[in-house]
Amino acid sequence: MTEFVDTHCHLNDEQFADDIAAVIERAAESFVTRIINMGDDIGSSALAVKLADEHKNLFAAVGIHPENAREFTSGDEAQFASWSQNKKVVAVGEIGLDFYWEKDAERQELQKKLFVRQLDMARQLNLPVCIHDRDAHGATLEILRREGKNLRGVLHCFSGSLEMAREVLRMGFFIGVDGPLTYKNAAKLPEIVAAVPRDMLLLETDAPYLAPVPKRGKRNEPSYLPLVAAKVAALWGVEDVGEIAVQTTENAEALYGKLRRTS
Repeated sequence: MTEFVDTHCHLNDEQFADDIAAVIERAAESFVTRIINMGDDIGSSALAVKLADEHKNLFAAVGIHPENAREFTSGDEAQFASWSQNKKVVAVGEIGLDFYWEKDAERQELQKKLFVRQLDMARQLNLPVCIHDRDAHGATLEILRREGKNLRGVLHCFSGSLEMAREVLRMGFFIGVDGPLTYKNAAKLPEIVAAVPRDMLLLETDAPYLAPVPKRGKRNEPSYLPLVAAKVAALWGVEDVGEIAVQTTENAEALYGKLRRTS
């Protein structure tokens, strides 16, 4: 059976507060049968875990997004460690660096400190990481070179160069792609996706953001994931989008071990 995994979205966003059950149902009708919600802070991480417990198709990642950067406390670490014991908490994320929105040097240093702390936490918890990198390619690579040992993860919504993609792939990190791959201004991303080894690519929506063509401008949701898969199929010269579903689902299960079916 054709089956997709949306490896990165935000159904814990308030935009889905009134119709999350319908969104999940539409996803299933589009063969998107497993969805990972990302945490942005303690509150959204808690909601992601709660929703995963309530809906069989949902899973959760827990973390503090760079836009919400602050000092990381021992209480935070204890909370994340507790969540990590949940069978549906599959990763630490969304973590990383965002220098697009944050230009203040001191705040950027705080983002770096938080990123390193959460990478170390993920290593201790034996969980993969989902990394946000926006306009911070050099700093992200520097930290991963230094702090990324014995870690696996994904560069979410990849926006770096082909050279950067090759380096993070050598480190064992996956490349995540979503709606921007379908945009006319996708720049070098199609070339990068065409060159990524087929067992190192993940599909994601980042819903409610970044809806793919022809849904661009609308609220994104997991049911639109096959539109991203269709673009990948075209770039890889694959006629059957089902092949993309099979490969990227295997990839998702390889990275996020708790996604694997037990029955």
